Amino acid sequence: MNKNNYCIIMAGGIGSRFWPLSRTKKPKQFLDILKTGKTLIQQTFDRFAHICDVKNIYIVTNDIYKDIVLEQLPELDENQVLLEPVRRNTAPCIAYANYKIYKQNPNANVIVAPSDHLIVDTIEFKNIIERSLEFVDNNNSLLTLGIKPNKPETGYGYIQINQDETNEDNKYEITKVKTFTEKPNYEMAKIFFESGEFFWNSGIFVWSLSAIINAFEKNLPEVNNLFKKGIDVYNTDNEKEFIDKTYSKCRNISIDYGIIEKADNVYVLCADFGWSDLGTWGSLYENSEKNNDTNVIVGENVFTYDSTKNIINIQNNKLAVIQGLEDYIVVDSDEIMLICKKHDEQKIKQFVSDIKMEKGDSYI
Repeated sequence: MNKNNYCIIMAGGIGSRFWPLSRTKKPKQFLDILKTGKTLIQQTFDRFAHICDVKNIYIVTNDIYKDIVLEQLPELDENQVLLEPVRRNTAPCIAYANYKIYKQNPNANVIVAPSDHLIVDTIEFKNIIERSLEFVDNNNSLLTLGIKPNKPETGYGYIQINQDETNEDNKYEITKVKTFTEKPNYEMAKIFFESGEFFWNSGIFVWSLSAIINAFEKNLPEVNNLFKKGIDVYNTDNEKEFIDKTYSKCRNISIDYGIIEKADNVYVLCADFGWSDLGTWGSLYENSEKNNDTNVIVGENVFTYDSTKNIINIQNNKLAVIQGLEDYIVVDSDEIMLICKKHDEQKIKQFVSDIKMEKGDSYI
């Protein structure tokens, strides 16, 4: 393996759209949602362990998840788990990891990926990542992976390619990005889908360390400078104290908004390797095996009658009888039950917010 290849896996979110199964104490990246025998973060780690030396893989997460990360990924040393004292979105966590890696290897090429995505074709994914690493090693560019859409999807951001500004080295099949669009409404998503110029934004990035640090210096200098000041304390006993103070001063901003949508050297490699961000119960339904009634059922004692197209998740061997439901989400987890129309699943975040307001954090 190339010693200059590194990977940053972002694992600090709470997965509120998967509530009530995903909760603050144990969010979805630490759950075996797909019932494969491995949690989502374990599956993500395994994919990149075939691309990077295990010693070059870093997990960025909230400090309350330190123990569960080390429990689920015993291959890691504590120094490879970067702990955020508070959540500040993706740009600060990447800036932190940038200088952590820079201290070790200024010549690194880095993959940045969420911890909770589904990748079906892992062989093709490996090929795509290796092609991406070769590209950024030879080009001062920020590269994102675009996913060929198979339907008008309103839950994803979109990347428009610029077919007139492809990279000169055609062997990479990489295109310069023209525009980014956040989650569109259905009518706009339909136009995007039919145009053939738009791809889903996977949220997976590849770049050289020098290219991303230059992009931070140009577009988010205040965030970059905060973490650059700690270059002498990374990988020492003083790192945690420095990071705790730095995060208290750092703004909350995403890498997409802060860097990717502003930089002029952003390229996209459009791919199709069976990807889903598994961001919602609906996406889990689409990527799970259905029974003869087109229901997805998790639970040993679930009886359904006249019910179709539902996703049903019943924990702790509870016996459940469900009759007359179509296109619903039914989740029973510990002391919480959720029954919600599948096409209204975006309201789950509002449900969580309302419950937090009325009942406090104990149910979140």
